[in-house]
Amino acid sequence: MGFFNEENEEIAKEIVSRYPVARSALIPLLHLAQEQEGWVTDEAMAEIAELVGTTSAEVLGTCSFYEMFKRHPVGKYVINICTTMSCALMGAGDLMKHAELRLGVKSGSTTADGMFTLEGAECQAACTEAPCLQVNYRHQYKVTANQFDALVEELGSSDHEVPEHGVLAQVRQHIPEDRFVGVVPPEDVTTAPVWLNDNGSDQ
Repeated sequence: MGFFNEENEEIAKEIVSRYPVARSALIPLLHLAQEQEGWVTDEAMAEIAELVGTTSAEVLGTCSFYEMFKRHPVGKYVINICTTMSCALMGAGDLMKHAELRLGVKSGSTTADGMFTLEGAECQAACTEAPCLQVNYRHQYKVTANQFDALVEELGSSDHEVPEHGVLAQVRQHIPEDRFVGVVPPEDVTTAPVWLNDNGSDQ
């Protein structure tokens, strides 16, 4: 142990305790690691592997599968501009060029001050709102060049509600012990879930 700070080490243990199979906590722990550092380090993966009883290789395999987990330092704000069909037809290419000029970096790079990472992204499931982008996975719709400039200015001030990269929510969820999901190992379950009626069908 040694990667997680004292507070997050306790949170990590609490996360693991929610699951009958410790490996099920892998993704929440990766989120916690990224929240602490802004990206997922080798040290974080080694500690997560120890916490859930698996190998660093398995943790890396999971981490590298999901685009949301970053394996290298990124900016305080990660801007993902959608580049797929609907957005491309509505000017995403021009928006990306403008963003590169405004931030002074190419797509896939981070500004020298560490504030912004600019990336192209696959479909963000908002095709009717093209062109769209996300800032730390918070959507912005029908974005023009002027709106992009205003967004950058806003993020550079303290007058906004977008948390730093890695923070999923402003308030951490707390689940009371008696409401944990799966507190009984699956092999020990002897009764049907409460949402099933007597004949075994859901109503």
